[in-house]
Amino acid sequence: MKKLPEHFIFGGATAAYQAEGATQEDGKGAVAWDAFLKEEGRFSPNPASDFYHQYPVDIELCEKFGVNGLRLSIAWSRIFPDGVGEPNPKGIAYYHDVFKQCIEHNVIPFVTLHHFDTPKALFDQGDFLNRDNLDAFVAYAKFCFEEFTEVKHWSTFNEIYPVATNQYLLGVFPPGIHFDFSKVIMCLHNMMVAHARTVNIFKDNKYPGEIGVVHSLETKYPVSDSPEDIHAAFLEDAISIRFLLEATYLGRYTDDLLAALDEICAAQNASYDFLEADYLEMEKASHRNDFLGINHYQCHFCKAYQGPNEIYHNGTGEKGSSVYRVNGIAERIYRDDIPRTDWDWLIYPQGMYDLLVRIKKDYPHYKKIYITENGMGYKDEFEDGVILDTPRIDYLRQYLSAISDAITDGINVEGYFLWSLMDLFSWTNGYNKRYGLFYVDFETQKRYPKESAYWYKQLSETKTII
Repeated sequence: MKKLPEHFIFGGATAAYQAEGATQEDGKGAVAWDAFLKEEGRFSPNPASDFYHQYPVDIELCEKFGVNGLRLSIAWSRIFPDGVGEPNPKGIAYYHDVFKQCIEHNVIPFVTLHHFDTPKALFDQGDFLNRDNLDAFVAYAKFCFEEFTEVKHWSTFNEIYPVATNQYLLGVFPPGIHFDFSKVIMCLHNMMVAHARTVNIFKDNKYPGEIGVVHSLETKYPVSDSPEDIHAAFLEDAISIRFLLEATYLGRYTDDLLAALDEICAAQNASYDFLEADYLEMEKASHRNDFLGINHYQCHFCKAYQGPNEIYHNGTGEKGSSVYRVNGIAERIYRDDIPRTDWDWLIYPQGMYDLLVRIKKDYPHYKKIYITENGMGYKDEFEDGVILDTPRIDYLRQYLSAISDAITDGINVEGYFLWSLMDLFSWTNGYNKRYGLFYVDFETQKRYPKESAYWYKQLSETKTII
């Protein structure tokens, strides 16, 4: 049986827009998702898990089931309804009370400043493609550091790569743009500049606690040993992993990365422009990150591809419906010998282990890592208040074992946050795809512990993976 350290954080993860509901309550400003989801007409963000009103219940469940860390985000537009201007006292009071409840129940709050929810007033001005919005984000972050002094663990952004690609490549996030790699690259870069500026303000002002960033990192492998497929995996990795890690830990992009970007831009008729002043800010921050948060759900096997861009996002759970082919980069191939979820996400814990080993090798000055999201979307069956989610337990056992192996091999992983604490709203899947330890009846908002909740409780108490 494998073990995890005594000091390990056994966390649960949420996000403001996906859990809170109450999108128009108590002075909260609009975000682009409000209109986007209404126009699509597929699902509503209200009431989600009603965390805005149910948070005392959820935090009490954390304590009862051994969840000693809660990852959550502040909704920027609850604090500044238009992104800038006068702060909203009701929003500020709400988060103070959430954090107070956490501390009273022995649950450490890990707080993300931006989780896919730029205030609409700023989003409509170009979101992070508009350099003025970087200033607005940094000012909002500084306000939070000074207001919420009870918080000691801060993340700047959640999943910069999915922000850029879901907005400007796949088009499944607002503003729904497809295959615009110029926007993808500049969004990635500008958000990393905003991260660096925020880290530097945090450190220069000697705010208490720690700060880092949460990246979604999905390990890339060539589907064969051919030079073409090896290069395809290199290109996929370059834009989705290496770009982010070099910006985080080097502060400047290497010649190999820039060559990969140039190749991608040539194939996609795209361009980019990085300022020297940005590099200086990023370099200053590159040794000041207290931790790296990693969201990891799957890996990809890559095959060389030349042809029309084709991406179909599986948002329904119809296994086998995903398609990902991008000209001059790669096609993603599903190997029959690797299991996958109904949403075509490969279950391959070796990918997490390999990623952790790589970070230690390539960026030895990293300080520590939290796995800030990992979990299994599943069509849970509710029978008389009992939810037997054995496949989720099997999934968690495999990935936590990979983390245990990495720790044994010298990688400093200090916590794991299961996505998600409770069932909640999914950006592109609505309420069909459930991840939670606690089943939510979205009609009554009653919570029911799943079989996995009891398994996780035993894990937290014994530090033993069984």
